[in-house]
Amino acid sequence: MENAEELIDERSLSRLKWRCRRGLLENDIFIERFFKRFESSLTVRQSHNLAALMELSDNDLLDLHLARKSLAQVDASLDHDGVHEVLSMLRETR
Repeated sequence: MENAEELIDERSLSRLKWRCRRGLLENDIFIERFFKRFESSLTVRQSHNLAALMELSDNDLLDLHLARKSLAQVDASLDHDGVHEVLSMLRETR
């Protein structure tokens, strides 16, 4: 069983990057910047929360990133500390 605070392994990171490919160029740019800044320190827990955000539509993800909508407005099930942490990390790369 993996420890949620361990760093994500290379294989899982590669799969996550593939999963994070988006249809909107703006989202791709934000996510690319996110990985450039955080990939070496990304934990298993953070990767799970990022993957949860990637389940959203491109427009909802962009609205969250630009703070035009809150997590509660987009998907209440994502409105928790772990997802807020990753969303803050994404926003740091604007």
